[in-house]
Amino acid sequence: MTEHSRDTPQFYLTAPSPCPYLAGRWERKVFTHLVGERATQLNDVLTHGGFRRSQSIAYRPACEQCRACVSVRVCVDDFRETRSFRRVRHVNVDLVGDIRAAIPTAEQYSLFRGYLDSRHSDGGMADMTVLDYAMMVEDSHVRTRLIEYRRHGPGTAVSGRGQGALYGVALTDVLADGLSMVYSFYDPEEAERSLGTFMILDHVTKAKAMGLPYVYLGYWVEGSDKMNYKRRFLPQERLAPAGWLRVEE
Repeated sequence: MTEHSRDTPQFYLTAPSPCPYLAGRWERKVFTHLVGERATQLNDVLTHGGFRRSQSIAYRPACEQCRACVSVRVCVDDFRETRSFRRVRHVNVDLVGDIRAAIPTAEQYSLFRGYLDSRHSDGGMADMTVLDYAMMVEDSHVRTRLIEYRRHGPGTAVSGRGQGALYGVALTDVLADGLSMVYSFYDPEEAERSLGTFMILDHVTKAKAMGLPYVYLGYWVEGSDKMNYKRRFLPQERLAPAGWLRVEE
């Protein structure tokens, strides 16, 4: 194998399968492997080009007659706190997000299992075992972290370690220019907290503290109710054929 072939990623195309977002449509993905010494750098480049990571795979929709999946990233420095967002922060003022190494635990899986059973019982991840969950967390060759959300421990401020029950978890990649939310889940019994929204808001706060300009939210799909929430985090940039375009409203 030549030096060039080692450094150049190989891309593959999946077979068509039913679209999980838009009824009656079919999807295909182009993907490559994120392995080796240059995995972190490659993950940065591919994320800028609209790819997402799942374990050691980077993928992007490659549907022949549909371009509904649009990559979205929140502009951290100019982010606007709406009244609704401020309410969510207030309701969760007792929680703290602790950034930890990407090491799976039984407690995390229990929360993950409850979340899937409540929110996504008919989804593609519904049958994931504890071993599948461990692979989702550990099978990464890039800079990946887990953020655990618990109540503030004694003497902790806005940052620091929490204590007690686990309310939510975010699997997050640290990129050169932002935080990429790979997957997040939370206690479905705490609906009044709007934990999904809160974890995004907390990522915006953490990215700003780290000097990172973006929080990557994955794909927004127009016409898909389950993806509509991503439009609320403004200003944001959406990836178009001409590049990243800023959206103010």
